Amino acid sequence: MRGTLWLAWRQQRVLVLTWGVLLAACTAWVAWRRADMTAFIDRNHIELCKGWNGGCSTPLAEQLVVDNAGAQQLLGTLSAALPVLIGIFWGAPLIGRELENGTVKLALTQGVDVRRWFVTRFGLAAICALISSAVLAALVAWWWSPVSNMLGGLYWHDGYVFNATGPAAVACALFGLAAGTAAGVLVRRMLPAMGVALVWVAIVRVLLNTFRSDWISPTVRITPGMTPKVPVGSAWSTGQFGYLDTAGREFPISQGYCQTSGAELKRCMAEEGFVARYHKVYPSSDFWTFQWIETAVFLGLAVALVAVAYGVLRRRLV
Repeated sequence: MRGTLWLAWRQQRVLVLTWGVLLAACTAWVAWRRADMTAFIDRNHIELCKGWNGGCSTPLAEQLVVDNAGAQQLLGTLSAALPVLIGIFWGAPLIGRELENGTVKLALTQGVDVRRWFVTRFGLAAICALISSAVLAALVAWWWSPVSNMLGGLYWHDGYVFNATGPAAVACALFGLAAGTAAGVLVRRMLPAMGVALVWVAIVRVLLNTFRSDWISPTVRITPGMTPKVPVGSAWSTGQFGYLDTAGREFPISQGYCQTSGAELKRCMAEEGFVARYHKVYPSSDFWTFQWIETAVFLGLAVALVAVAYGVLRRRLV
């Protein structure tokens, strides 16, 4: 290891090693907690019912969920917050500290051009960010998988799971690094750049969480007449359900239509001319659709921010 890579390693090695130690400790803790959880399942022969309508919930199954949900939420929060931490403590100082202290000029007088210097520094940080976020996301998914989508526990669409697992979590970490790096280049002062990175990552995350359900249309589950409705199961309910007439027009129950059950519901449906009931949901299979959409958003933003950072840096230093 020599040249710009050696310089990048020397300046980032404390962060890399600290990150590695913390990640190793987190991995050991998750392995211990998951082993304890699976031992409890095997010892008590617990049936792992999935979804809201599993029909086999028992006190031991409920205890299993309660005993692990809090710690799983904590790990999920850490994984979801990782892009913010990377942006603040890694991305913002990556170039911002060099510009603020003027040490970048010294590096560029050693026969190294701006492109090579920038690519090496950002590349090393990007590799570490991708590895750490992928490991943390995998730990969340691994621990959660045996009790996934169990009544009273965490579901695939909960922020503790969705924002903390899958390719979107890894792409978001890269976006956080890019946001911090771009903020450092544009602001040229480390502390203000940290604040800017925090705001950028938080705004994008909030927007995606708010408008996630608008990316694709929900699945409409239709049950004719008084036929028992399809159980919600592990699907993400939109809260939109009601009745259909012979023309297929929707009459939401939220507008006061037939808010009864049993014989009264049958009579009300006949009087109103309703022939079926509907319920709009996102099945658990939509997890991957949402994940890949948000992955594309994060990667697109990351590429744009890196391009802006490099362009501005090159114009200032060349």
